[in-house]
Amino acid sequence: MIIRMLTLTQSPALMLLLSALLNLSVFVPQASADRLKDIASLQGVQSNQLVGVGLVTGLDGTGDQTTQAPFTAESFRAYLNQFGIPLPQGQNFQLRNVAVVSVQAELPAFTKPGQTIDVTVSSLANAGSLRGGTLERTFLQGVDGEVYAIAQGNLIVGGLGVGAADGSSITINVPSVGRIPGGATAVQEVVTAFGFGDSIVFNLKRADFTTAKRVSQAINEFLGEGSANALDAVSIEVSAPMDMQTRVAFVSELENLQVEQGAEVARVIVNSRTGTIVIGEQVRVSPAAVTHGSLTVTISESLQVSQPNALAAGDTVVVPQSDLGVAQASNRMFLFDTGTTLSDIVQAINAVGAAPGDLTAILEALKQSGSLKADLIVI
Repeated sequence: MIIRMLTLTQSPALMLLLSALLNLSVFVPQASADRLKDIASLQGVQSNQLVGVGLVTGLDGTGDQTTQAPFTAESFRAYLNQFGIPLPQGQNFQLRNVAVVSVQAELPAFTKPGQTIDVTVSSLANAGSLRGGTLERTFLQGVDGEVYAIAQGNLIVGGLGVGAADGSSITINVPSVGRIPGGATAVQEVVTAFGFGDSIVFNLKRADFTTAKRVSQAINEFLGEGSANALDAVSIEVSAPMDMQTRVAFVSELENLQVEQGAEVARVIVNSRTGTIVIGEQVRVSPAAVTHGSLTVTISESLQVSQPNALAAGDTVVVPQSDLGVAQASNRMFLFDTGTTLSDIVQAINAVGAAPGDLTAILEALKQSGSLKADLIVI
């Protein structure tokens, strides 16, 4: 028996809990293997973030107000200068159909010139809506300042904003952000480290020494001893062929290897705002007896009238009267034995009707006493 119930008074709820715990079996997590491609990525082979600043035109009066966003007029002036259309300097003009926007895109690894990628367009100033707008040609740069794609096209905006002459308005979702599927064309390929050197490196998505060791062992069993070497808790270096065609087939075989990951660190996550509590399957509790009860204090005030006798010399006054009441709920005590698991904890506390707040208090007390063998994280 994993958990025993200790109580001074009998109740139907406690008897129900005891009956349920008598039928508990020890929870043994089943090991499962994952593909290497699902738990690790190749070093140097990743997506690249692109960004640019452009103009959206053709808006129905919902563009930037240039009096509050003067850089919109300057951007529009610079855009026309590219086509040999100079505008007088120092002249103020309203462009309610134009908006300055930020254009963002993610360039996947190995994307070749001519391939298209999706872009997200967001207002940088005070445009009310980008619905119906067209993104003018915008150069998208990488972190190195080089242009890797050019974006242009009609926006798809999921939000809606409507205003009336009296100032009333209604907004649905976010009309100042839109997308253009396939709206950017790659003009330059990002060089990766995949084709260089006599080795490749797999980086685990979750740092774990046990998993790194098991990945190295699985690769060595598949290719031969000495082919893979775990460098640390994240990286596993693997000797690879130099020929590119052979290397592609080589990686294809490796990324489909089945590897059993190491167990997660025991954690209990408590969201203090929503009351959500997540307990990892590795959480254990050492022997501890827990009692938890609720104390209710009630204070009520009422007004009483003090009326003197007819012949008495006195005045009628209003006297406040306060009543104080204290109610203590029946305490529930239960014992966690050695090896108690997540399943046991949850079933025991739920059976006695503990609310999420009660469970949080119990977990905090167990952590302070040293009985909770897990990291207690409050977010």
